Amino acid sequence: MPARALRAIAVTMALAVVLGTGVAWSRIRSFESGINHISSPALGEGGEDGAIDILLVGSDSRTDAHGNPLSEEELATLRAGNDVSTNTDTIILIRIPNNGKSATAISIPRDSYVEAPDIGKMKINGVYGSVHLEKMKELVEEQGVDPTVAQKEATEDGREALIKTVAKLTGVTVDHYAEIGLLGFALITDALGGVNVCLKEPVYEPLSGADFPAGWQKLNGPQALSFVRQRHDLPRGDLDRVTRQQAVMASLAHEVISSKTLSSPATLSRLEAAVQRSVVLSNGWDIMEFVDQLQKLAAGNIAFATIPVLREDGWSDDGMQSVVRVDPTAVQEWVTGLLNEQDEGKTEELAYTPDMTTVEVVNASDVNGLAAAVSAALVNKGFNPGPTGNHEGGPVTGSQVLAANKDDLGAVAVAKDLGGLPIVEDTSVAPDTVRVVLSADYTGPGSGLDGTDPTLLTADAAGTDVVDQAAAPPPPQIITAGSDDPECVN
Repeated sequence: MPARALRAIAVTMALAVVLGTGVAWSRIRSFESGINHISSPALGEGGEDGAIDILLVGSDSRTDAHGNPLSEEELATLRAGNDVSTNTDTIILIRIPNNGKSATAISIPRDSYVEAPDIGKMKINGVYGSVHLEKMKELVEEQGVDPTVAQKEATEDGREALIKTVAKLTGVTVDHYAEIGLLGFALITDALGGVNVCLKEPVYEPLSGADFPAGWQKLNGPQALSFVRQRHDLPRGDLDRVTRQQAVMASLAHEVISSKTLSSPATLSRLEAAVQRSVVLSNGWDIMEFVDQLQKLAAGNIAFATIPVLREDGWSDDGMQSVVRVDPTAVQEWVTGLLNEQDEGKTEELAYTPDMTTVEVVNASDVNGLAAAVSAALVNKGFNPGPTGNHEGGPVTGSQVLAANKDDLGAVAVAKDLGGLPIVEDTSVAPDTVRVVLSADYTGPGSGLDGTDPTLLTADAAGTDVVDQAAAPPPPQIITAGSDDPECVN
């Protein structure tokens, strides 16, 4: 085919993408031209499948993306104060696949105690600042370099150190880098018309400015910033703050994708101004390809999760700092598994947790107390307890799990946890509920025949058998962007 014809086809395809997304080519290029771009030798070139891995960093910077100080009014609105800060308080690894099935955002808690290449073990949010400070001392104090000139090189070194640290921890080569400050988060939220959130309980925490009732509410930019910055007076401290960040991002992603927000010229104008002032991007992004990949996604196929941790209240090796302890090997294995399953489009399965299912247990055997014991074992695994009692139906051929649909995720999970029981479809079972029928053949958890230590069984105030919860943290929760109702968080 002649080169001219190939070019014509390429142009036609590009125009089709532009028209399909409702974003004009000139607007895309306008976005690019005003953004502060940086380069880093630590960045990769993308995977063989065309997926791109982005490191999104939220900083406590009191300047905009171009280094200009925020105004006093802006600092007051953001409750940021005048303290100079180089902390990277939000660290998220994002994968956008080429197959269009799903996207994944993996949060790394700011206090994660990690091995930073060429530095040693420290909190991950201090990597950038530590390298930045050392470089400034070297250039300004030892070499006499002008501080303004030194600032640029020190900033580049800090970013590169953080990129390498995230890559070492997760086993993922970072392809692109994006950085956003306090102002940017608020501006972008306002540009998109605010964000819907839901709280389990009301909060009032003056340090962050968080003052919100329980339940559903829509926040503007500064309010959303207070919402995601609160870490005091939360049950799990920084881990709950990370979950809030994910809930906000999921809500914004759902709104943008499901309502085609980016097809609005007014929204695009606000977003362009916000991004240009507050976002730093690495060089080399193909914006058209990136937009095309995003447009393929359904909102429900975006998952937000946090790396597994060993202890949320751990201590550094020298005993001087409170840290979040992580196992690098376990983190890499978990990240690899999550990304592989997400690439296959398994967002719904990954997002399932036992507390989404209520389990009824009925006893069709001659073993007294079997239903209560099995129910206790399931409660220990995180399922919601339903009624227990004796089976009142006809004879059963064997132990089984009943559900309205054989593919019900709760039924699949319960059947697996009880030793691989068969699942039987029964339309009389309510949604989000499964019914376990126990026959004389049952030998799984709670039967006393599976090796379970009976001393783990205790009784609560109501006299119901329960099993002591393990001290280890639960598996990472996954939040998706697929629901019109925001995920309720602490």
